Amino acid sequence: MIEKTAHNTPLQNDVNMLGNILGEILVLHGGKALFDKVETIRKMTKSIRKKFDKDLYAELKQEISNLQPPMRQQVIRAFSVYFHLVNVAEQNHRIRRRRQYLLEEGTSQAFSLEKAVTKVKEYNLNEEEIQDVLNDLSIELIMTAHPTEATKRTVLESQKRISENLRKIDNPLITEWEREAIEDSLFNEVMALWHTDELRHRKPEVLDEVKNGLYYFNQVLFDTLPDVFWELELQLRDQVAEKEWQVPNFIRFGSWIGGDRDGNPNVTPEITWTTLEMQQRLILQKYEASITNLMRRFSQSTERLAIEQEFIEKVEAEEKEYLEKEEKWRVKSEVYRRKFAIILKRVREKGKSDLGYTRAEELAADLKEIKASVEKHLPVNKKLKAIRKLIRQVEMFGFHLATLDIRNHSGEHEAAIAEILKIVKLADDYSTLTETEKQAILYKILEDPRPLLLTDDRYSKATQDMLRVFRMIKQAHDEFGKRAIEVYIISMTESPSDLLEVLVLAKEVGLYRINQDGTVESDLDVAPLLETIDDLKAGPKIMQTLFEADVYRKQLEARHNHQEIMLGYSDGSKDGGTLSANWELFKAQKDIHRMARNYDIHLKYFHGRGGSLGRGGGSLHTSILSQPVETLGDGVKITEQGEVLSSRYLLEDIAYRNLEQAASALFEASAKVASAPDQMELRKEEWETAMEVISEKSLEKYQSLVFGDPDFLTYFNEATPLAELDALNIGSRPMSRKNSQQFEDLRAIPWVFAWTQSRHLLPAWYAAGTGLQTFIDQDESNLEILQTMYNDWAFFHATINNLQMALLTADMGSAREYLELVEDPEVAKRIFNNIKDEYKRTRAALLQITGNEVLLSHSPNIRESVHLRNPYVDPLNILQVDSIRRLRATENPSEELKTDVLLTINGVAAGLVNTG
Repeated sequence: MIEKTAHNTPLQNDVNMLGNILGEILVLHGGKALFDKVETIRKMTKSIRKKFDKDLYAELKQEISNLQPPMRQQVIRAFSVYFHLVNVAEQNHRIRRRRQYLLEEGTSQAFSLEKAVTKVKEYNLNEEEIQDVLNDLSIELIMTAHPTEATKRTVLESQKRISENLRKIDNPLITEWEREAIEDSLFNEVMALWHTDELRHRKPEVLDEVKNGLYYFNQVLFDTLPDVFWELELQLRDQVAEKEWQVPNFIRFGSWIGGDRDGNPNVTPEITWTTLEMQQRLILQKYEASITNLMRRFSQSTERLAIEQEFIEKVEAEEKEYLEKEEKWRVKSEVYRRKFAIILKRVREKGKSDLGYTRAEELAADLKEIKASVEKHLPVNKKLKAIRKLIRQVEMFGFHLATLDIRNHSGEHEAAIAEILKIVKLADDYSTLTETEKQAILYKILEDPRPLLLTDDRYSKATQDMLRVFRMIKQAHDEFGKRAIEVYIISMTESPSDLLEVLVLAKEVGLYRINQDGTVESDLDVAPLLETIDDLKAGPKIMQTLFEADVYRKQLEARHNHQEIMLGYSDGSKDGGTLSANWELFKAQKDIHRMARNYDIHLKYFHGRGGSLGRGGGSLHTSILSQPVETLGDGVKITEQGEVLSSRYLLEDIAYRNLEQAASALFEASAKVASAPDQMELRKEEWETAMEVISEKSLEKYQSLVFGDPDFLTYFNEATPLAELDALNIGSRPMSRKNSQQFEDLRAIPWVFAWTQSRHLLPAWYAAGTGLQTFIDQDESNLEILQTMYNDWAFFHATINNLQMALLTADMGSAREYLELVEDPEVAKRIFNNIKDEYKRTRAALLQITGNEVLLSHSPNIRESVHLRNPYVDPLNILQVDSIRRLRATENPSEELKTDVLLTINGVAAGLVNTG
């Protein structure tokens, strides 16, 4: 189903092999008529893509419109399953390319740890300075349950097994018999995929989403993450100095799944508690398996090896304290196994009795005792990888597995505070007070060690529920450790009082405590989430007000002068367009960073990026490097959500590569800054001036359409499958806040998802062309300025490349098909022509800036992938429009018709490798 060329031959061989298997299955289960129909449509779309023919296109649409059940659904599924197979093949080819780099002597892959260490050597830092850079590195990756993964886990697991078979076939040493067995296995897997129902028949519950997140920890991350640090240690030892480098665990995973309450009434305190229990249960199981494995391997005997008497005596004392007679290791001379038996018992008793460990540090200390004892008998340059890996895992995952962030909307906190203050007669109507008045009351409460609350039955259920959240956090700290929940995030932060209200609620349950000497103890970071364009602009002032307040400074001192600030990429883009939003995000980081340094506050920015380009998506390492360079030392925290989780962390090799890219990018960039902090040219003033002009014009253009055109929302609702998305059942959270139909309450995910399905991809690029072209036209030297910015400024380079990717994925020909769904043809034509003209303008501007003749010429693999996929996405788009038109025109549509629509949505998502 794909033509072979000289380029990427191994990939094309895989795709052809999988395509041929799918073809056999179509004949087997749908007859030759199904196979012939799919082939007819495929050949027509390929021909049209090669050279557009109006008559052939009309014939294609008629061919698709004439499809009748059950063949109609089978055709949809044929193209959808094909994309699942192509996605597996492309992932496998990434693994293949990485292995080729590793095998070719003298070459190293871009953003590999080997290349990063080589670059760091060029900066002439001494060993101590390199160690300082390592100590300051911090990357936190936060899993979220945002509903953007259209593919069921059953299908993902099938893809994983297919990938494993493809890798086996690559082995040049397999026998002919083994090859036949693998090919049979591949056939059976594709057959099972064809017979799998790819649609969810109910919305996932929160705990279903928790299980999905835990899957990646269980299958991949627990074992893969420590290997990144081991590789960095080896590279430093080989390239810089033969010594024991102390590479900290600077990559950590956290989660929102089960803790994100914003707009999701299903996330209750009980659900969050169950999430923490599930996380702990999994990590204890992983430790138990690892310890059991090590016990088998550490069979050294005192009859063959002189082990320290102190170590032996301690083991004997611990056996008496923790083990019953039948639980002791039966061979007395095997001292390490005796110690592991004690460790195993204490892990199993964690949370059940006093015999269990109370803190993960105790487990790590026991493992380090064994490591230190055994390594005394090894050469200096030899290390015990297995036990060192487990020690890292314990240090990284503790007894909580992943730090769980709690998030809620600022309005929820204000409502609870307003009710509490009214009942205790401190403010009759808190919500109507000015911001200054609110701050005055909240500061006074936070300076008073006495509790504020009366008995709970005096408050409404909503307020009681809010208080239960904070009590749950306090209890979680006692049960799972304070790393279990460290941060409370406030959505839609608009003013300083939004943070102070959360501190008041924390104070009432003992998470924030005032000592007799006036000092403060605090067990929770309070983080604002700046989302809209207005909030981003107000961000520096909000934080300055807090940094200058004595009460808030005490909170910061209690949290080691650390302030986390979350930046939302989705709502800002939805509010002002991707180019303006990204510039406002950049400026907010720069300005708050500079201001925080003046107050000696250490910042951490939490980037709420989505998987799609319209929500701040892009590769992990590019996301890191596109931040203001002066903020890299602050640490990086980024959301990983939806289809990003499966694309990055389903396969071990792909997971390793993504983590390696992120680690190498941050290490190399941080070392470069450390090597010449005073000489580092951050940005030229004329670049920032250019961005101000571009952003302003882009914002005007964007808002003139989205907010200025009275028919725009009608076009959006009718010319995209927005109304049909909710039935896809991909998330536990409602599509809009408050179940409202208003634009401001629509979540950014369905906003982006719907535009992506209809191939407009409007949120990812619209209005950028007007901003860029206006600046180019203002002065003949401006184009050269933008070209220099593209070559020398990581932020602008990433911005332009993301715009190129968006335009390459968007398709105005396919988007035009969706005009059939708009009731008023004049509205459809007018708005579509506006979008199409801006597309052309943006494309022209990007090609001028990059100096290229085609989009994304620097990434031929991506270009080829998009071009090869388009002829197979086209029929799905046509089928989607046809099915939606029938669905909306039918008063009581059949379940089969509804299913047709959902299958096309799944198919397009798989074809574009992107949803929301």
